[in-house]
Amino acid sequence: MNEIINAMKERRSIRKFKADMPAREDLEQIIEAGLYAASGMGKQAGMIIAVTNKEIRDKLAEINRKIAGWKEGFDPFYGAPVVFIVLADKSAFTYIYDGSLVLGNMMLAAHSLGLGSIWIHRAKEEFEQDEWKNLLSDLGVEGDWEGIGHCAVGYIDGEAPAAAPRKDGRVFWVE
Repeated sequence: MNEIINAMKERRSIRKFKADMPAREDLEQIIEAGLYAASGMGKQAGMIIAVTNKEIRDKLAEINRKIAGWKEGFDPFYGAPVVFIVLADKSAFTYIYDGSLVLGNMMLAAHSLGLGSIWIHRAKEEFEQDEWKNLLSDLGVEGDWEGIGHCAVGYIDGEAPAAAPRKDGRVFWVE
């Protein structure tokens, strides 16, 4: 089977990561894959913030936990040492879709490099808060950006889960 299609079929969301930091080279390849995602009218509306700083990562996890309403001590990033935040420029008509494709490419790239990943929501709510808007400002980011999601990445702690059976009745041919 085609290598890319096989990766699509094998990739799973991981909910338990080792604390070990992946190699910078691997993280850069994941970012590059995200930057090459398809985008509406070629606008490349998606942006990636790579969080490898543990203090910032933990602060992000805590606000994400609070937004979701989970109990204290829960880590919504499941211990992943790296969190890629994907935002998109709201001036692009297809910004939500563009950011989603960035996340998809990144998860496939992580899998191809032997790393686990999971898409975590609530980036939108995070980046509506002044503290996280200030992070963008501190990074020199200007414009009107919306958080699309997080791609938590790291080494899998344990075995990757098996694929759930695919639901029937989701394909229709018009011939």
